[in-house]
Amino acid sequence: MSAPTFAIQAKMQSLPAWARYALYAAIGVFVLALVESVEGGDVSRLTADNASRAMLRWSIPILLAGLGGLYSERAGVVNIGLEGMMILGTWFGAWGALEWGPWAGVLVGIAGGSLGGLLHAVATVSFGVDHIISGVAINIIAPGTTTFLSSEVFGNRTQSPSVPGVGTFTMPVLAGGDLFGASTPDVLGSMRDWDLFFVSDVAGFARGFMSGLSLMALLALALVPLTAWIVWRTRFGLRLRIAGEHPMAGESLGVDIIRQKYVGVMISGGFAGMAGAFISLELADFYQEGQTQGRGYIGLAALIFGNWRPGGILVAALLFGYPFGIALRDLDGSSTHALLLVVAVALGAVAIWAWRRRARIDTSLAVGLFAAMVLWYVLSDTAPDWLPNAMPYVVVLLVLVFARQRLRMPAADGQVYRKGET
Repeated sequence: MSAPTFAIQAKMQSLPAWARYALYAAIGVFVLALVESVEGGDVSRLTADNASRAMLRWSIPILLAGLGGLYSERAGVVNIGLEGMMILGTWFGAWGALEWGPWAGVLVGIAGGSLGGLLHAVATVSFGVDHIISGVAINIIAPGTTTFLSSEVFGNRTQSPSVPGVGTFTMPVLAGGDLFGASTPDVLGSMRDWDLFFVSDVAGFARGFMSGLSLMALLALALVPLTAWIVWRTRFGLRLRIAGEHPMAGESLGVDIIRQKYVGVMISGGFAGMAGAFISLELADFYQEGQTQGRGYIGLAALIFGNWRPGGILVAALLFGYPFGIALRDLDGSSTHALLLVVAVALGAVAIWAWRRRARIDTSLAVGLFAAMVLWYVLSDTAPDWLPNAMPYVVVLLVLVFARQRLRMPAADGQVYRKGET
């Protein structure tokens, strides 16, 4: 690695985390704005406020599932059952909202997911069942359970009545929200309307994060720094990580490893249940069979992409939610097609990064993928419907290929623990 490259990386690492992420976000918006100018037409939707607002909405279930997986795997238990626990959260969240109101629905959804986590903990921690088998079993049991409950409670096997949401929030002054009942200026909206390259794009993209924001989404975002503090700055977090890194060492120090694993998996289920409640209360305003659409698995992908850290999981969730938000409003396929060029730019950057690191195989692979993506973009006018659904998994595969040396899962993750064994 050359001296200038090393100096740049050192300066980046010296910045506070919030400044680094803000810089990365600015670079990302710049790439999107550049693609818009190249593509032309109506792909200004790539940096529009409704694009970032939709991205945030679609990313919240993925974020919560990923944070849930973090607690479980930091305790040493692989939680493939996040999808099933999320399904339980969708039903219990809708039922609780119908019975006692939306916020009660959130709590009941968390409780429903925690029950799934308890079942997973009993199977894996107490009985030593393989973690993957137990998780798959929960993913099979949960849909059948909710179908039965729907037929008994709602009188409909596949859908509930409409449920109320928790409400929305718009930032005063910056996005034009009300303050003490009085309207305020919309600073970011005015900057967006200036139609200046990059400046208006940043303003429009940022406004989407501040207008029409679900209160539940605000709570989910607040859980990211809270989780980082709990896992890395508290005694509970230290014991949780010991259970996932070296349980025998923790046991020798008097830590109740079994209890830590139980707590971690049940918290994991609670996060997945909250994600399910968000889907039924905020994304759909009713429970419907099959509405999770594999987001629990995408949450696991976000966990891997984020290297088992809350900030990385948030970045992954936003990246994975963006194609869904774009595709939702992309009636002619032009905006989704423009994402092919965005991916090509990203692959080009990866190729340069690998070349500077003298990784010949990685460089060749990145260049080949870059050429294939550019060719796909040039030879097509629209992108296929399945592309947004496939993007999260493809991105994770690319991360596993090009950043495999930087990924580090907990050392005892997935291992069966028996008290007193060495």
